[in-house]
Amino acid sequence: MKIPNKMTADEAVKLIKSGDRVLIQGGSATPQALIKAMVARAPELRGVELVHLHTEGEHGYTAPELRESFHTNAFFIGGNIRKNIGDTADYIPIFLSDIPSLFRQGYMDLDVVMVNVSPPDKHGFCSLGVSVDIVLSGIEQGKKVIAQINPLMPRTFGDAQISIKNFDACVEIEEEIYEMKFVEPSETESAIGKNIAEIIDDGATLQMGIGGIPNAVLTFLHNHKNLGVHTEMFAEGIVDLVEKGIVNGSKKKANPYKIVSGFAMGTRRLYDFMDDNPEIEMRDIAYVNDTAVIRQNPSVTAINSAIEVDLTGQICADSIGMRMFSGVGGQMDFMRGAALSEGGKPICAITSTTAKGVSKIVSTLKPGAGVVTTRAHARFVATEYGVAELFGRSLKQRAVALRDVAHPDSREELDKAIFERFGSSLMIK
Repeated sequence: MKIPNKMTADEAVKLIKSGDRVLIQGGSATPQALIKAMVARAPELRGVELVHLHTEGEHGYTAPELRESFHTNAFFIGGNIRKNIGDTADYIPIFLSDIPSLFRQGYMDLDVVMVNVSPPDKHGFCSLGVSVDIVLSGIEQGKKVIAQINPLMPRTFGDAQISIKNFDACVEIEEEIYEMKFVEPSETESAIGKNIAEIIDDGATLQMGIGGIPNAVLTFLHNHKNLGVHTEMFAEGIVDLVEKGIVNGSKKKANPYKIVSGFAMGTRRLYDFMDDNPEIEMRDIAYVNDTAVIRQNPSVTAINSAIEVDLTGQICADSIGMRMFSGVGGQMDFMRGAALSEGGKPICAITSTTAKGVSKIVSTLKPGAGVVTTRAHARFVATEYGVAELFGRSLKQRAVALRDVAHPDSREELDKAIFERFGSSLMIK
């Protein structure tokens, strides 16, 4: 169909004015061409606030020399702006499930929203493709919406369908969707994956992210049956399990037989698998990460990562001491949702040490470290040495269980910390 409000990227970004707040679609859908055109306008813009989840690829707007033009407030910190936090960028701590309410309930007005969508179908509906997450609510509430019409964006369903009438400017640009390459699990990650796979039930509903440990878990699920997927992020490792019939969603109560996700990151193979696939529903993150929805599914197994875990079960996942590293994201949404699910298992998966050999299981968190998952919410902590079960255990029992899955070289020091904190008089069962 004919594209309305069609213009060049340079013309479209003129909708952005000094002092505006601009929401940028993130993840693999980051609209690179629009960002480049916006950054080129830096000399004529002042005080533009940019908000987004983590973006991928080149950005440019956090360059120190552009600090008078742009300032970023990220809902989640990606690697491309991490070094700029505290300078040209800042972080807004918030549950991923709560972000849409910022826009819908008027806590944060949006002047401009920039998105990357598929071409319209014969009815005039484009698709948000690999990223619905917080963007749908942004489009609903944004005063102006600039759309990058991209034939390489897969057409997805669920909440992804958006009428082209919602766009104030349309820019036809063919641009490769950002690809996140498959990470081959290390030997340590494979050991963690095996430990986790052993406690995943047939018929479970999975939530997991991207990286070595989630990929390792998936490689050990080929003898499982009737698994489902309800996850904030859909990664490529799921595709093999779907094609083999291991993931079929037949036991799910919410959205049975469907893979539900808020955004996806992978290679072209994943995006081709998603394209025009009615098995996949890309949904508003307020729905995907709603604990009331998550808990409906059976044996929800949520696998999340951490930076360090203390002996009482407090999980730091967003900072290294006072230095912000990532964000709260959806960890607590799914840790709690899984805990409320019948037979659910909220799992924190970590290597026992950092790359430098420093224990990730510690007596106390670093000063300034953020507690993303509280000790009351923590239930399972998995390392290459086993799985510590914390639910219903006392502080000392937790400490001993966590010591037992720490690296052997760290256990003597942890034993001393346990003795100093709890003494030796308490019985451990």
